[in-house]
Amino acid sequence: MLRDLCSASFSRAVFAECLGTLLFVFFGLGSALAWPAALPSVLQISLTFGLAIGTLVQIIGHISGAHLNPAVTLAFLVGSQISVLKAVIYILAQLLGAVAGAGLLYEFTPASVRGSLGINSLNENISPGQGVAVEIFLTMQLVLCIFGTTDRRRLDNTGSPSISIGLSVTLGHLLGIYFTGCSMNPARSFGPAVITGSFTYHWVFWVGPMAGAIFASLIYNYLLFPGEASPLDRLSILKGNFDPEHEREREEHRKQSVELNSLHSYQKNMDKA
Repeated sequence: MLRDLCSASFSRAVFAECLGTLLFVFFGLGSALAWPAALPSVLQISLTFGLAIGTLVQIIGHISGAHLNPAVTLAFLVGSQISVLKAVIYILAQLLGAVAGAGLLYEFTPASVRGSLGINSLNENISPGQGVAVEIFLTMQLVLCIFGTTDRRRLDNTGSPSISIGLSVTLGHLLGIYFTGCSMNPARSFGPAVITGSFTYHWVFWVGPMAGAIFASLIYNYLLFPGEASPLDRLSILKGNFDPEHEREREEHRKQSVELNSLHSYQKNMDKA
């Protein structure tokens, strides 16, 4: 396990999560800045967050899985698809990237335009409990979309996961902005909160998304489309003794090697004939 965590591929994955979250927060929060010439609309903010996540999934999805969200990482952990240690490192990288992205935006933006720096906050008519409930549903539909569009067991045409996930983020914002500013991502909320020092009801944007991610993972992985892994295999994955991604890569490499050897043997036989 430690050997895998010290590998170059894992280091690239952690860096990808940090950089990806930085860019996501930078562009997403940037769309909510109060420029006097044109105040941002709900549609503009929603599309920016959605396009940002869709673009980043396309860029780093094959490197780290493009979680870019502690709630998504938790969902994969609950689904026994990553190890506990890998999940912790991913979340730390995401939080670091979010703070860096918010900090860079703060430095680049004129003081008169910064406003609240796009920080998540409850609508004045919404209670903390209602905010948690809304965030649960917003995050649940996102995580269900992620599992559904990236599941390697699907044999039908799933289309483009990056577009589907981007549209799911957009969908969440089109509704959620009116209630909580729409987090669905604790890192997205944590970054500007650290930079501005504002943590009012900040717990809502951790409890809601994390709970929604857990519910979505349980629903998809244990009710809608249960996996075939045994309890011992799941435990091995959580401990880091077994990585399904690496196993799939090894299996694909083995199949390619077998096909090449078969082709080579066939050509030799044909030459002899």
